[in-house]
Amino acid sequence: MPRELMIGLIIYIAVISVISVIACVYDKLAAKVAKRHRAREATLLGLSALGGSVAMLITMFIIRHKTKHLKFMLGIPVIIILQAALVGLLCMIL
Repeated sequence: MPRELMIGLIIYIAVISVISVIACVYDKLAAKVAKRHRAREATLLGLSALGGSVAMLITMFIIRHKTKHLKFMLGIPVIIILQAALVGLLCMIL
């Protein structure tokens, strides 16, 4: 994989991971403290699918958020596996 592409991918994953962590923590606080506007489950899963899956899963376990929802406990690991397969495929192609 070309160096520039690798650096760009690392930066992208870092940024989407930070956004995923912020969204997950915000949703936890909104659920616990004020019952205010919550993040949609589709948004959290979408951020995971866009590349924030590992950060989202780690954050979920650390703050104990969405860990009782099967959609998240199965969905995010499946997303991680698919993303790892995609990265492996890209590395073989490039």
